[in-house]
This record gives sequence, C-alpha cells and structure tokens, in this order.
Amino acid sequence: MARLIALQTHDVRFPTSQTLDGSDAMNPDPDYSAAYLRLRTDAGDGLEGHGFVFTIGRGNDVQVAALRALEEHLVGRDVDETLADLGAVWRELVHDSQLRWLGPEKGIMHMAIGAAVNALWDLKAKRAGKPLWQLLSGMTPEEIVDLVDFRYLTDALTREEALALLRVAEPGRAEREATLLREGYPAYTTTPGWLGYDDDKLARLCRDAVAEGFTQIKLKVGGDLDDDVRRLRIAREVCGPDVRIAVDANQRWGVADAVRWIEALKEFDLAWIEEPTSPDDVLAHAAIAKAVAPVPVATGEHTANRVLFKQFLQAKALGILQLDATRVAGVNENIAILLLAAKFGVPVCPHAGGVGLCEAVQHLAMFDYVAVSGTTEGRLIEFVDHLHEHFVTPVDVRDGRYHAPKSPGAGTEMLGKSIVEYEHG
Repeated sequence: MARLIALQTHDVRFPTSQTLDGSDAMNPDPDYSAAYLRLRTDAGDGLEGHGFVFTIGRGNDVQVAALRALEEHLVGRDVDETLADLGAVWRELVHDSQLRWLGPEKGIMHMAIGAAVNALWDLKAKRAGKPLWQLLSGMTPEEIVDLVDFRYLTDALTREEALALLRVAEPGRAEREATLLREGYPAYTTTPGWLGYDDDKLARLCRDAVAEGFTQIKLKVGGDLDDDVRRLRIAREVCGPDVRIAVDANQRWGVADAVRWIEALKEFDLAWIEEPTSPDDVLAHAAIAKAVAPVPVATGEHTANRVLFKQFLQAKALGILQLDATRVAGVNENIAILLLAAKFGVPVCPHAGGVGLCEAVQHLAMFDYVAVSGTTEGRLIEFVDHLHEHFVTPVDVRDGRYHAPKSPGAGTEMLGKSIVEYEHG
C-alpha cells in the first residue's frame, strides 16, 4: 500500500524584469515565478506529482507558505484511494472551513489548493502512462461530472445538463483525438506585444510571428493612447490585413476610459479587448461589452472561481473566456468552467502568459475539444516564447499550432536543475 510521504515546496523566480518580458500597463516589471509543489510517494516507482502557482515575484513566498498549509491534508494518505476519487479530494481541500475562511474559495489559499490538485492529477496521469488531456478525455461523462462541485452553479448549469453536454460530444471523441494528434490545436502569440519593448523589437517579433505561422497576435495596451495607436499601426503594417490583432489592458481602465480607448483603436480591426477593467467587476465588463461591440471582451486569467465565471456568462459580460491553469482550484474547477462555457456557447481561449502556463493549460484546451465542446472554432491557446526550457516536457508549438503532448503527466514538472538554479533566497 503506497502512501504520500512528503510535500516539498520551492520558491522559484526567474528575472524576466531584466528584459521586460511580461511587461504590461499594470505590471511593468514582472519576475515570472512559481510557488512550486512536489508530492512524493513510497511506491518505489520514482513517480512524483508536480504543481505550481504562477506569480510575478514578490509574494511568491507567501504563496509557498499557503502550499505548506496543505501538508496535513495530504501527507500520509493512501495513494490509490486518493487518486481514485479526486472529486472527493477537491471537496475536502476546498471545504476545509478554517482554510476556506481565508477566501472563501478565492485568493492565495484557493490557488494553493489548485496547485495541490494539479499535482495529484500529474501523478495520476503519470501512473496511467498518459498525458493529462488524454486521461481526462477517456473518462466517462459520469466520471467527469463527479469531479465537479455544482454547489452555486445549478441556477446556470445542473449536473444533468452537464451530463447531456458530455454525452452529445462522446461519439466523436476518437475522431477528434485523431485530428488533434495529426493537426494540433490553434495558437496565438503574445510574444511581440509586451509593453516594455521598443518599436524595432515589436516590428521584428511581429515579422517572426507571421513567419512562424501564427494567424493572431496580441499587444498590451493601456499605458498611453498615442503610444498604443503608434504600436498597433506598426503591428498592422507588418502583419498585414489577414493576421488578427487582440489587445490586452490588464485591468487598467474604468468603464468610460475603456470605451474611449477601444473606440480609438477600432480602426485596427481588433480581435478582442482583454481585461479592460477590474477582474471582479461583472457589471462593468457587461457595460463595456455592450458599448464596444462588435469587439468582443475577453477575460478570465484573474477570475477567482467558477462562481464568478458563471456570473460573467449569465450577464453576457464576456465573449471570450480565458481560463487559467493556476488561478482557480485546479483541474476540477477548470472542468466546471469548461462545462459552463459549453452551456453558454462561449469559446474558451486559455491564458498562458507566464512560466509553465503554456505547458499546463494546453491539456485543458485539448480535453475541451475532444470531450466537451467538440470544436476548435473561435478557439486558440495563448503562446509566449519564454522559459519552456525549464520543463521536463516543454510545449511543442510549430506552424502556429500546439502539437499534442504524448508524455505522461500534466506538463507541470520543472527540471530539477532549474529549481536549484532559480530558487529564491
């Protein structure tokens, strides 16, 4: 009988502020970081579960402390029993009343639970010898809905409705999996668009993006309107009329400023406006979405939980849903969010601007295609060309597409030498 014998944490920080990679109007000098978690067992097979929370530097130590608070919940558990019912484990962790009080179901503690849940899924997928997307896609509709906590959701999505969605998609799973393995999943790139880059670098990276087969890029905006107009003009001239350009304000504006700014940028044929205002303000997003239509509003990377996503969808406050692999409480809650998006017919374009997020979130998007929504129409996974070399199974992005990972696990395992080299303190 194998048991979980250790929960190890690491405060890993990369000095991306030195090159302004990741810079935007609200976060001018981020150091991409991971509050990192390893779950070890005594099974003797050498397999571990790895998960992390993405942060941007200061405060990563606080997030690590939250990971350590979960030790008593996990260490000593029977591995087989734990992995056999990850829905129950999710509920146990999220519903610990004293830890829940710190949210509830949002913030540092909720994200720590997400890292632990993701680490358990990583371990489960490794033990099954499958990549996470394939493991999830092979589960029955009943097994999938058992992972979801429908409390607070039933006014928008019931268990029975979720089962019906999954059953409709079930007959085409094998064909879609074959297509995914053959063709990959559409991607867009944010690599050219960081706000701290000069015009020459912007133009060069836009040319590179077009040459690499991307059909959409994204630029950060919101610092200065005249600068944004100039930068978008450069991007449009370099990319031509057929490449879509999205913009991301990273929560910079109130409603009036957002509407004014986007009206001034509409001449560039925007694919979407991302995070125009506070990530918690459903009604402001709804007002902006109505005012700037037909430009879609995209948001979700800082949306705290499935309940807020439900409200955004109910209020028609977003047209593009951008879930994040490490903001909510892990795989289980992201499955709930994917099911909500499918119910409302809203495309999911996951956020991946951060260390390890590309590696992690591709599994969720691919599972969505194979087993939930059944389509890639209007859907792309974000790609940023940073820090992939630090992961055991780095993403494979070619010709503007994510090619499906085949290695067992959730893609969340960082190389040991990278942890040692970049561990803070």
